[in-house]
Amino acid sequence: MPDTSRKFLSHLFEHAVAAADPFKALEHRLPARPQGRTVVIGAGKGAAQLAQAFEVLWDGPFSGVVVTRYGYAAPCETIQVLQAAHPVPDAAGIKAAQALKAAVSGLGPEDLVIALISGGGSSLLPDPPQGLDLADLQALNQALLASGAPISVMNDIRKCFSGINGGRLAELAAPARVYNLIVSDVPGDIPGEVASGPTVAGRPSPKNVRDMIGARGIALPEGLMSHLDGQEDSPAADINERIETQIIASAAISLEAAALAARARGVNAWVMSDRMEGEARDVAQVHAAIARQVAQTGFPYPAPVVLLSGGETTVTLRHKGRGGRNSEFQLAMALALEGMDGIHALAADTDGIDGSEDNAGAFVDGTTTARMRRAGWNPQATLQQNNSYEAFQATDDLFVTGPTGTNVNDFRAILIGAVP
Repeated sequence: MPDTSRKFLSHLFEHAVAAADPFKALEHRLPARPQGRTVVIGAGKGAAQLAQAFEVLWDGPFSGVVVTRYGYAAPCETIQVLQAAHPVPDAAGIKAAQALKAAVSGLGPEDLVIALISGGGSSLLPDPPQGLDLADLQALNQALLASGAPISVMNDIRKCFSGINGGRLAELAAPARVYNLIVSDVPGDIPGEVASGPTVAGRPSPKNVRDMIGARGIALPEGLMSHLDGQEDSPAADINERIETQIIASAAISLEAAALAARARGVNAWVMSDRMEGEARDVAQVHAAIARQVAQTGFPYPAPVVLLSGGETTVTLRHKGRGGRNSEFQLAMALALEGMDGIHALAADTDGIDGSEDNAGAFVDGTTTARMRRAGWNPQATLQQNNSYEAFQATDDLFVTGPTGTNVNDFRAILIGAVP
């Protein structure tokens, strides 16, 4: 891939991430000081950076605790920053969930809970209900991650196996008010789907969850299914009158920032969608088809043009290879663009980590698959083995940023033509 194209695509990614900067996201969105106490809680890959920005911006006393993924911590003076495992929970996550529950207990009607929520919170706040334990929740997460189910479905299922998600943490905070400040990593920016909605009212009935599991053929251990079968379809508490919610950063905002950056460089920009979902390799085929059409016909924009999209694809694991959804997307994209001139693409997770590896994503162009073969890798076989990371590592096409401090899901940019 020409260095100018790679630098341009990286430039757009940087603008997308900057648009979700925690300080910028919080600066004009904090609530008024309450008459009582202010308690800050948070969970997600961007929770520590949000807490750090809050400490600078808040004018008044407060206490608080947040949990983030290992390696994503940021120093705070007052707010306690805990770390736990993602995407499969661990014992540190159990302790973090208990710490957040303790922080909102015993509050009164004049008190205010400010919840700083970002993607990743589902596995960072494991709180097994009676009869289940950490091993059960680990098995649950492993089954969901391998299922290829959309994030909305996974998080709705998780809500039935938690004492904290699906609004239960907000219920524990009663009668205090809850003010949610959410960095959305879910297609459509539905607040209750981010981090499985610990402080957002609403959760599906056990019957609906059973239907989701059956419809997608998700194989859960017998103990989890027995727990689900033992739950009654009772309505959740009505807590909406005590809750206010704002989406402070999202894929839509970040993609528009990337589009503006492209236009400033003389490149047309088309934001295709901020809510793409589906199997990564299938979504890649659609993107590649559109890119080929634009390259060959100039419709709907002549080159140079960059196609932008966000959302969250999924991967149905067939083998235990290395690589996340963006790397898998890119390997399928590379196969679909094989031999094409003048098309270069980047797909990456805006939190800086694609799945559980050290890369955010990968670059591809029309020469990628040929270079993989020269390096001893069969691209088609590697895709079937879910082993995209090692193939891109062999061709020096991994995109590595480290943790970014935010998380507005996947970022995809396909450049057609040359940057002026």
